[in-house]
Amino acid sequence: MGTSKMAYFIGKTASDKKARDIKILNVKGLSEIADYFVICSGTSTIQVKAIADEIEEKMSENGYEINHKEGYNAGKWILLDYGEVIAHIFYEEDREFYDLERLWIDAEAINI
Repeated sequence: MGTSKMAYFIGKTASDKKARDIKILNVKGLSEIADYFVICSGTSTIQVKAIADEIEEKMSENGYEINHKEGYNAGKWILLDYGEVIAHIFYEEDREFYDLERLWIDAEAINI
């Protein structure tokens, strides 16, 4: 699976768990850490964790192991690093505060 397909797969998986405001940011050429960011929100820390769990499970089923995971215990901003694609799953209020879309304003944004 190419990196763009991986990003869409992660976005679709988040959607299946009722994530809100799912966006894929193409940060190729803008970031040295990844080609795509998938950003989404949950309405509670329980939902944020459920979204992260589902992404991790579905990616593993497709042969992709996570490189790094952060923020799971708090459930406010969970980062799942798959190398070229990084998923950011936010509790809604925290997403507004950190506003990654503004920080990466030059990235092409795709809504799912």
